[in-house]
Amino acid sequence: MPSEEISSTASSELPREIKALLASQHLAVLATHHQGQPHASLVAFAASPDGRNLLFATTRTSRKFANLQADPRAALLIDSRGQAAADFHEAMALSAKGPVREVAGTERESLAAVFLAKHPHLREFVGAPSCALLALQVQVYELASRFQQVLMYRFLP
Repeated sequence: MPSEEISSTASSELPREIKALLASQHLAVLATHHQGQPHASLVAFAASPDGRNLLFATTRTSRKFANLQADPRAALLIDSRGQAAADFHEAMALSAKGPVREVAGTERESLAAVFLAKHPHLREFVGAPSCALLALQVQVYELASRFQQVLMYRFLP
């Protein structure tokens, strides 16, 4: 399986393929766990302009929120599949891994604007007091394409 690893520097940009997938897709699968049991959830997401944060919203009573409160480690899977046989060779899948935190205050306002620019239909949901705006702080992206080529992109601390 051919693979390549890239680490970011202060001036580097995300690879073109990652930026394109983040911009073109609206839904992702969030992977969390509770006491060793995996849990997957479909979420609407948006990327911060630099790609370091992937934003999503949920109610504070959801299972995903409880799981993340217990252990903030998570992954988001974003893909370009269209349910066709050709997807085995043409679809791309991007896995983003890192800790998740709730955003608050003025940061919430600015990141909510980013999220709502992509998902204006969720304005009422995001504005509800029961809604938490969460940010997965990406430590690494893994992009699988062309049926097993893998590109790893790491953010340096």
